[in-house]
Order: sequence, then C-alpha cells, then structure tokens
Amino acid sequence: MGALHPILLFLALTGLTATISAHNITDILSGFPEYSVCNSYLSQTKVADDINSRQTITVLVLNNAAMSALAGKHPLSVIKKALSLLVLLDYYDPPKLHQISKGTTLTTTLYQTTGNAPGNLGFVNITDLQGGKVGFGSAAPGSKLDSSYTKSVKQIPYNVSVLEISSPIIAPGMLTAPAPSASDVNITAALEKAGCKTFASLITTNGVKKTFESAIEKGLTIFAPNDEAFKAPGVPDLSKLSNAEIVALLLYHARAGYTPLGTLKTTKDPLTTLATNGAGKYELTVTTAGDEVTLHTGVDSSRIADTVLDSTPLAIFTVGNVLLPTELFGKSPSPAPTPEPATATSPSPAPALAPTPKGEAPSPSTASPPAPPTETPGGSPSEAPSHDSQNSTTDNGAGHVKGSALVAVLVTVSATIISSFVLS
Repeated sequence: MGALHPILLFLALTGLTATISAHNITDILSGFPEYSVCNSYLSQTKVADDINSRQTITVLVLNNAAMSALAGKHPLSVIKKALSLLVLLDYYDPPKLHQISKGTTLTTTLYQTTGNAPGNLGFVNITDLQGGKVGFGSAAPGSKLDSSYTKSVKQIPYNVSVLEISSPIIAPGMLTAPAPSASDVNITAALEKAGCKTFASLITTNGVKKTFESAIEKGLTIFAPNDEAFKAPGVPDLSKLSNAEIVALLLYHARAGYTPLGTLKTTKDPLTTLATNGAGKYELTVTTAGDEVTLHTGVDSSRIADTVLDSTPLAIFTVGNVLLPTELFGKSPSPAPTPEPATATSPSPAPALAPTPKGEAPSPSTASPPAPPTETPGGSPSEAPSHDSQNSTTDNGAGHVKGSALVAVLVTVSATIISSFVLS
C-alpha cells in the first residue's frame, strides 16, 4: 500500500498544477456585474486571450463607471492599448503591494510585449503611498500617479491576481494620437517593410490584395512568409502552378477575423483560412511552446517569427516558411497496379498442371503457355483449367497421395495381425 503513496502524490500535484495554471479571466469577472463593461472589452480586443495564455499575471480592472473614460470614446485599437497597460506580467496581491522594495517599482505590462510601446511606455509605476494607499501611473518621466488601488477582487496564488483600481493608466500620447482606421492600412507597404516583398508582390499581381482589403473591416489575420522562405529547398515552383492554385496558396496564408498572438496561443481547434471552401478544408493547426507559436499544415510547419501589425481588427505576422496546404501539395497514396488484360500470347500466371493418370501424383507441366484444349469423354474440346481449377487439381492430387499412403499402412497392419494369428 505504501508503494502507491508516491504515485498518488504525483497525481495529486499534477492535478493541482493543472487547476492552478488554468484560468479564464472572462469567467472570473462574469461573477462580478460591476465589471461587465471591462470584461466585454477584454473579450472584444482579445486581451482576454493573452491573459489566459499566461501563467503568472495581475489584471487591474475598472468598474463600469471608471470604464466610461474609455468605452465608446475611442476605437478598439486604442482601448486595447489602454487595457494592455493594465495587465502586469507579475503576481501582485494586496500584501505584496505594501511590501515593495524601497516603496516603488516599475513593472512590465502586456503593452510592452506588443512592440508598439516606444521607450518605457509599456511599464507601470507602482508606489506604496503613505496611509496605506498604493498609486499607479505610467513609467514615462514626469507622469503622475493618477490611479490608485481600490480593492482585491480575486486571487489564485500565485498565478492570477485581479485588483480593482480607480481609473485607467494612460501613457503619454496613448489617447491623443490619431488612430488610423483599418481601411487606411497599406498592407503591401507593411509587408515590404517587414521583409516580405515577394509575398507582397504575389498578392498584388494575383488580385489577392483586394480580397485582403475587403476583409479588413470585419477582421483579418495574415501569415506572411519572408523573402528567404521562398528560396528554401522544397518550395514548389510557382510557375508550374495554375492561377487558381496560386490564388488558393496565397489565400491559405490569411484568415478571416482578428486573431492576435494571445488568441493563437489559446486556440485548440483547427483554423480555417480564406482558402477554405467546399472543395477543401485548407486548415491550419496551432501548437504552443512557451511564447513560441507554430502553424502546421499537414505538409510542413512554420514558427511565427514577428508581429508586423497588431491593431484591431488587423493582425499581420511573419512566418519562416511558405505554408503548403495538403489540398495542393499533400502526397496521396499510390493506386494499386491494375492487372494487364490477358492476351493469346501472354504467359499463364501460374504453371499449368498436366492431366494426372489414375493412381499417380500430379507433376507440373514445363510449358508456360496455357495448355491446349483436350478431348473430353464426350468428344468435345474443353478449355484448359483456370488458375482456380489448377489449385483445386493440386489439392485433389495431394489428397489422393495421402489417401494412398493411408491404405498402404492399413494393409501392412492387417497383414501383421493375420500373420500373428496364423502363427499362434
């Protein structure tokens, strides 16, 4: 019984780890109606997916009244920046807030990981103030501590902490900078700047660029191979593909809907693409290892290298390989070879057996062509035996030999018994 203890302990710890690391910020906040507006925007901007993909996180939430400073007054791309600045990449519960070394610290936020935060605008200043208060503000020089800790909402030690603060933390220029609409984004210019000139040229010359542009307003995600990817061994010769195949290949590198990196990390089901239609699935599957996200086609796979643009509702990523769909480049099983039709001059598939005289074992014929017709007792010619009839003949012959041997044994035994009786 004692031998089971380590196993039970391992299973218990494994289950506990799985329970602790699995969290869903949307589900957590759904039990608090006072954060319904904040919760809704976390989902709309996909910030919730990024929160759920991380193991250690602190989420600073705003109640519905405080969210009025953002909700409905700015485009989603701006609200996403503001909410990303409220996600701290470390665990802070109320006791830790009051135990900050030297009373103040700068902590990294989700906004910093996007690559869109210039300087130190992706950091937040946390300061333990006198009287038990804790202030929050942008880490930009000269910024004020415009927000303060209000109360604890939820803690799952030491993975997720949800704390309420009094107001948004606004980095300089975050709300005042003009935000271009999605339709104003120049896709080819962004791709060329990111080192994807070949892909940019292909989507332009094959008319796919217009398809991308018409899909942006409802959400679009692009996985663009860099220029080196088209020079790699194994990449098909595009000049040998039909125009329809090239278009399908290019559409396979994009999907409808805004799918940022955090959403990809939490994706379990296959992703449809713009190439998906009734004739083929054209899907991608996703695997994650830490912060590394890899796309799989069934033929090859590619790691997402960089984020070119992440601005709701458009996301553009670079990938290291050309994504090859199985519908175009998958190897189908080779069909079984069909037998050649029999002709008068073709050899017989198996050696024919000569007619077996009564009482003798059959001997294989040395002639490979089919045996000529033989006369039947009725005088009419009959066809040479087929392959099946040959097998039947062989089996009958073998049975005849076995039968003869058995008779010989019985005769010998009988003679021995008779001799013994006579002698006695």
